[in-house]
Amino acid sequence: MHSNSKINLTTIVCVAFLIALDIILTRFLSIQTQFLRIGFGILPVAVAGIAFGPVWGAVCGGIGDILGMLIYPSGAYFPGFTVTAVLTGLIFGLLLYKKRYSFIRLLIACAVVCVFLNLLLDTLWLDMMYGSGYIALLPGRFIKCMLNIPIYAIILEVLWGKALSKIPQFHSA
Repeated sequence: MHSNSKINLTTIVCVAFLIALDIILTRFLSIQTQFLRIGFGILPVAVAGIAFGPVWGAVCGGIGDILGMLIYPSGAYFPGFTVTAVLTGLIFGLLLYKKRYSFIRLLIACAVVCVFLNLLLDTLWLDMMYGSGYIALLPGRFIKCMLNIPIYAIILEVLWGKALSKIPQFHSA
């Protein structure tokens, strides 16, 4: 547990809400093909990391992925995607939790997650699952990644920079 993280009822309820939102946005409100998913499930995981720290972000990502797969399976379970979900919350938390607000910092966090996790790591998981050829999968996934970076950053800008900053519990240091 992060030394500054508090385990209290408010945190647990908020993270549980973000997990539910992650499941809804990922499983029910996204467009998915065998090799590509277009959706916004990353956003609640990012908010958990930003608002509650890297551990809670990782918990939100991991539990959201596992519960989502149990509730609404969209294929065979592959633990690599759970690793990606955990790392997503962890990275947003490490880069943005209790940090002074900066759109550039937010854009960098989105780029790190999109490039290293969603593009490179998830493409590896797909190649391992389907034997589709890592290099063959990259071009389409690269385009999606480059589009998602500014989209995620702008949405999180509204959530973190505007909405969360007005709530005393979520003030950035």
